[in-house]
Amino acid sequence: MTTEVASGAVVYRVQNGKPEYLLLKSATSNFWGFPKGHVEGNEKLDETAIREIREETQLHVSLDTSYHDELKYELPNGNHKEVHLFVSEVPADVQIKKQDVEISDFGWFDEDQAVERLTYDNLKQLMKRAHQYISAKIAAN
Repeated sequence: MTTEVASGAVVYRVQNGKPEYLLLKSATSNFWGFPKGHVEGNEKLDETAIREIREETQLHVSLDTSYHDELKYELPNGNHKEVHLFVSEVPADVQIKKQDVEISDFGWFDEDQAVERLTYDNLKQLMKRAHQYISAKIAAN
């Protein structure tokens, strides 16, 4: 069995003291998720996350690696998948330029909207955990 490893981040901006989350829609399906992609070569997880976010959105981000969440599941092809996600705050006025080949749409959503929009339950649960972390971080500032 092959293990596929991907890395990305829950990217957010703060609007009126509350976080809004960036979700991307796949150009090849109705999948809504976070910016992420496969680890290439000897990349570290944080390097992959930064590269994938830049490729998919043109954003140059810094990661908060003190938050790290991981999803593990089996793919229909029999492979095992591991997805590692960090968090990354971007400026409120940041401009997204989506990668048209991979991304058909994107949007900024509050927590409830993001949970509703995300395609899979494991991502919805991860969103709730990340929101707790991010909300506490905003409240502390």
